[in-house]
Amino acid sequence: MKLRLIGPAALLFASSACFATRNDVRIIQEDILSLRSMQARADSARARQLTDISNTLTTNLVAIRDSVRDVGMRLTTFQGATRQELYSLGERLIQLGELMGASAQAMRTFRADLEERSRQINEQALRTMPPAPTAPGDTTRPPVPAPALSEGPNVLYQIARDQLTARAWSSARDAFTRLITEHPRSDLVPDALLGIADAFDAEGNNAQGDSVYRLVVARHPSDAAAPTATYKLGLSLARQKKMPEARKAMQDVVRLYPRSDESTLASDWLARNPS
Repeated sequence: MKLRLIGPAALLFASSACFATRNDVRIIQEDILSLRSMQARADSARARQLTDISNTLTTNLVAIRDSVRDVGMRLTTFQGATRQELYSLGERLIQLGELMGASAQAMRTFRADLEERSRQINEQALRTMPPAPTAPGDTTRPPVPAPALSEGPNVLYQIARDQLTARAWSSARDAFTRLITEHPRSDLVPDALLGIADAFDAEGNNAQGDSVYRLVVARHPSDAAAPTATYKLGLSLARQKKMPEARKAMQDVVRLYPRSDESTLASDWLARNPS
């Protein structure tokens, strides 16, 4: 009898348990679907974000690439313009140097003309001066001639340079020597010494020429003629096959006169004659 009562109760309980289990499964399935839907939406949002980031990066990269290309083009244009400007500046400097050289020569010629005109005027004045008074009845004293005035330093320098051009080496040295002797305080004295050395060198008298080149440097180490004299001394020694002495002279030009034009020439010579 007890067994019969238990059976329906157990069956009801089992039925309720099965019903609860199916309900739970349905809830779980709905939760899973909800999670999947949320995950899908999240994945879609992330995909859109990644797409947006990718598009932004692509846009930025394109902009950067265009900017780099634009900067490169501007740099190339700038470099080209700079090279052209430097070339033009170099040409202007060369022209300026030529003009300065021409101006210096023109000024020296102008000064020589003034000196010569002044000398002629002074000589004329001396010739027209009345003679000095003599004692009454003294007829034994001859009249004193008017003294001859020396040419100015620029006149003598121009004469000497003309003689060098005419390859009259001895006459050129005589004119330079007169300049040094008669106008020892002239600013042309270093150039006159250099001219004497050039005349000896051109004549083939290397010993005398080298001696005067050294004299220019010894007497006028700060004058513009000093680096020129040292450089020409180096060339003369090289022609005489005295290469160690020639290299020493060229090294002195570079060391003592680094800002001179001769320093560049000496550096080039040393590069071409390493030993």
